[in-house]
Amino acid sequence: MGYERSKRRRRHSAVGRAWLFSFLLSLPALIFAGFLFYRQQVSLALALLLSGCLLLYLALVAAALIDGIVRPLQTLSNVVASLREGDYSFRARGAGSQDALGELAAEVNALADLLQKQRVRSLEATALLARILEVMHAPLFAFDRDDRLQLANDAGMQLLGQPHARCFGRSARELGLDDLLGAPDQTIHSFNANQKSPASPSRWLLRKAAFRQDGAPHTLLLLADVSLPLQEEEQTAWKRLIRVLGHELSNSLAPIKSIAGSLLARTKEIEGDGAIVQDFHRGLGVIESRADALHRFVQSYRRLAQLPPPDFKPVVLESLLDRVALLEQRLPVQIYPDSPVVLYADPDQLEQMFINLLANAVDASLANGAQPVQVSWRLIGSFASVTIEDRGLGIANTENLFVPFYTTKPAGSGVGLALAQQIARAHGGEIQLVNRDDGEGARAIVRLPILQ
Repeated sequence: MGYERSKRRRRHSAVGRAWLFSFLLSLPALIFAGFLFYRQQVSLALALLLSGCLLLYLALVAAALIDGIVRPLQTLSNVVASLREGDYSFRARGAGSQDALGELAAEVNALADLLQKQRVRSLEATALLARILEVMHAPLFAFDRDDRLQLANDAGMQLLGQPHARCFGRSARELGLDDLLGAPDQTIHSFNANQKSPASPSRWLLRKAAFRQDGAPHTLLLLADVSLPLQEEEQTAWKRLIRVLGHELSNSLAPIKSIAGSLLARTKEIEGDGAIVQDFHRGLGVIESRADALHRFVQSYRRLAQLPPPDFKPVVLESLLDRVALLEQRLPVQIYPDSPVVLYADPDQLEQMFINLLANAVDASLANGAQPVQVSWRLIGSFASVTIEDRGLGIANTENLFVPFYTTKPAGSGVGLALAQQIARAHGGEIQLVNRDDGEGARAIVRLPILQ
């Protein structure tokens, strides 16, 4: 309001100065005309008439001069004011004339066109950035100098498990991201900010960047989920280790078993103390049996490193699970069918995967009351989610479940879950093991793509 009043005063003072300068410009002519009327002794009536006509002529000329200069300047002022307020639709007239005002109007119109193009580009860039943030799978957060959240994409909100309205303006400590905010760039962190999620903590690669907005420093956090790549690297490393160890052990165990067998056969030819011969016979028998057992043990691990590529074909999920359930006779397996599902997979590998998962579930239930194991499935988009539930004691350590050689069973080999996870990933799926939230027991969730 104050700006408009000052603008009006400046406009009125400019017009007043124009009239004053016009009057001063015409003052010599009025004085000269009065002097002529006095010398020629013109009658008063004629002098007044001539003076009035002269004044009217000078007033019209001054008005035309003011309208030709001040009015275009006022128009240009209104156009510039519209540009300042963000309205780029107005243009100044007279831009085609070859004079100073025409050149000024042309420059103001060119500036309006440039600002309009820049505004369109800015809006398009903002819309593109919003779209990119919307489709990004990597969580992104922006914090101000007070470590308060100012920006987050949909993936970030899903990670926090809260709506944007509840997260905006909250501190990094309240959101559980203070450790990330103070951590160095390009470091790996294992955490799960959403405490309501039963999933095990994921591993994230942290990328940090600093930027300024409205002159204030801000910090940008970008998280990339590297759990699957790291697990694949670990699986590759385990395969190499198993391959090397299996090769070396097999090369050593075969001659040990052969020599022990040959010596065991020749113990009957040894003459002497019967007790000593019996000790030789027993010792060589132990060496031969343990070498054979160790050879079978190594071969079971080599299966993990030599899993062939899947032979994909249509597989009816319900029929596959029925066959797997019939193989397990230690406990009842209750199957709760859903809508028919056809997978595009290797039936032999999937059968082995479900056999391993079902055997683990039955072992867990037998250790805690021998309650039936439940199997069900449901469709989630283009994937089938198969759930195997037991009533065991639950999972104590979720981080090492799929690590080869790791087992919680006294007679386990640590191959079953690692092999099952490898089969699932070869089919474009994933296995997740979590504790049940409705009581004791665990839940194995297998996610597999369906045939479309």
